[in-house]
Amino acid sequence: MSEIALNPELVRQNGQALLIRRVEQTLLDLFAKGELFGTVHTCIGQEWTGVALAAYARPGDVWFSNHRCHGHYLARTNDVAGLVAEIMGRQTGVCGGRGGSQHLCREGFFSNGVQGGMTPVAAGYALALQHAGNRNIAVVFIGDGTLGEGVLYETFNIASKWRLPLLFVLENNHYAQSTSQAQTLAGDIEARARAFGLVSARTNTDEPSALLAAAAQAVEHVRAGEGPYFLCVDTYRLMAHSKGDDNRDKAEVSARWESDPLTRFQQANPIAAARLLADCEQRIGAAVASSRQAPFAAPQPASVPSTVPLRWERVELPELDRVVNRIHDGLQQGMRRNARTILLGEDIEGPYGGAFKVTKNLSVEFPGRVGNLPISEAAITGLGNGLALAGWRPVCEIMFGDFLTLAADQLINHAAKFRYMYDDQVRVPLVIRTPMGGRRGYGATHSQSLEKHFLGIPDLHVVALHHRLDPAAVYEQVLAREDGPSLVIENKLLYGVRAGGAAPDGFVWERTGDALPTMRLRPLGVVPDLTIVCYGGMLPEVETAVERLFDEHEIVAELVCPLRLYPLAWEPLADSTRSSRRLLIVEEGLGFAAFGAEVAAQLMEKAPTAIGALARVAAPEHPIPSAGPLEKQLLPGAAQVVAAACELVKRPVTPAR
Repeated sequence: MSEIALNPELVRQNGQALLIRRVEQTLLDLFAKGELFGTVHTCIGQEWTGVALAAYARPGDVWFSNHRCHGHYLARTNDVAGLVAEIMGRQTGVCGGRGGSQHLCREGFFSNGVQGGMTPVAAGYALALQHAGNRNIAVVFIGDGTLGEGVLYETFNIASKWRLPLLFVLENNHYAQSTSQAQTLAGDIEARARAFGLVSARTNTDEPSALLAAAAQAVEHVRAGEGPYFLCVDTYRLMAHSKGDDNRDKAEVSARWESDPLTRFQQANPIAAARLLADCEQRIGAAVASSRQAPFAAPQPASVPSTVPLRWERVELPELDRVVNRIHDGLQQGMRRNARTILLGEDIEGPYGGAFKVTKNLSVEFPGRVGNLPISEAAITGLGNGLALAGWRPVCEIMFGDFLTLAADQLINHAAKFRYMYDDQVRVPLVIRTPMGGRRGYGATHSQSLEKHFLGIPDLHVVALHHRLDPAAVYEQVLAREDGPSLVIENKLLYGVRAGGAAPDGFVWERTGDALPTMRLRPLGVVPDLTIVCYGGMLPEVETAVERLFDEHEIVAELVCPLRLYPLAWEPLADSTRSSRRLLIVEEGLGFAAFGAEVAAQLMEKAPTAIGALARVAAPEHPIPSAGPLEKQLLPGAAQVVAAACELVKRPVTPAR
């Protein structure tokens, strides 16, 4: 390629690729000088992939990337200053210094460092684009190491079945970190995609013109509504996986430097290359200089304590329909209020309507907004994440709460982190709802109470429905939440119980004024002997225990039942225990490191004089058996609560300090 024959557009694109390379080389220099934090995954040698795809991008297209995202970001945005400042941890960075090298967000560009995790998110956003009916597409970049991640194949399946406008771009650099592909990859790469009905093609970065042609064909296929596409781009990473951790053969890497397309361009076109590099140096130097002057990332604003004094309001609870029907009605009302509310899950369309019939016939009333998905909990949740980023209100059902473990990555490392690490540029109003708990003989893998594993995750609200508060009203509040994801726990045994209902004789129901309130069953005219705290499906058992304590043992208990488990409103719990000075915490799941342990810790830290004696009732550390009598024996019920309460009231109370 001679200087005279150069095409101006090809010169510009080589300039883009050179800019990406020089930015990343500068970042490695800055890291060596101690001016960067964490890690830097460079795409040196792979620059042309992002450049080629950017040549055919349109406003409204959305890109998703991974830990090796700098080149994709620069190719799409040309934002050198924002990227450099971000990786230097400065407030002028594209994410205010919060995201760092791997977590970038700007105007339709999203990246995350979890391998494969962005593929279902991209599919969810592609679903939103499909609903919009325009010709915009989603593009998701993955590496060959991601071929080992199961969520990728879940996404292949859904994207193909729903013909989503989604382009998968695999940058095949032949190494997963330091491990050669020869050690880890079985079969043929393209065959994996074709097995799911994806049209596929293979190209490389050695010949930019061929890569551009392949990119054009792939983009046009997806943009034309022909369904998803898989483009495998053979390339080579010239630098280490991260900073300097490179144990590849030096001769192999050296030979690749010699054959690299940018090396060849600079050798064949020294004048044009020098001009381009001079422009790169000027832009990068200015970006580094301005970043050094900017302040470091600001800490997340601390939660502002509530200034509203705690007030209990007496409530009369009319008897309503069964809990399962009130949940159904709440979802139905939410879908009527907001045309962008969409339900996703396994077997949730009519006539089946879900394993517990919560979504019965909603697919008839809202065609196209209730979707049956394959058994793919991670992808279901990831689709919800993508839809939420696109402005939809997704409600994803996980058929059994035990299977939340399969969706944990999408909840913990995606939904709950996007808002913070993208510097408040996005909101993720995702709702995950799932039945939890035992007592139905489903055995060790379908009967657990695993909500404790999702407590304490910043931005993820955890709500446990109970039968005293109308579930339809609760879902109205949950669906109104804009600022983050919510996990709603629905106890299986409560589905058949009627919601609402009067308090027993001698007691009244009260609630706090919160949108997701704490409920209290308060004895009239007497100071309680103890306070019992429970939630969700334990409420009927504890109510029975309270009545038996009163009738059979002349022990007066006050019952407190929070609706929202996290963030925890500890003040209502402390308010009750200040009177009784004895606290009994009851939960169905295993007690170690669980909700009850946190309640005790919170009260001891924030209201140390409120508790004079403490006890807990929880399931033993044992898998849940299928045999009904044994399951009943192991899971805490009214009898265990009564026994524990009787023991607790015998114990001396430590004086208040």
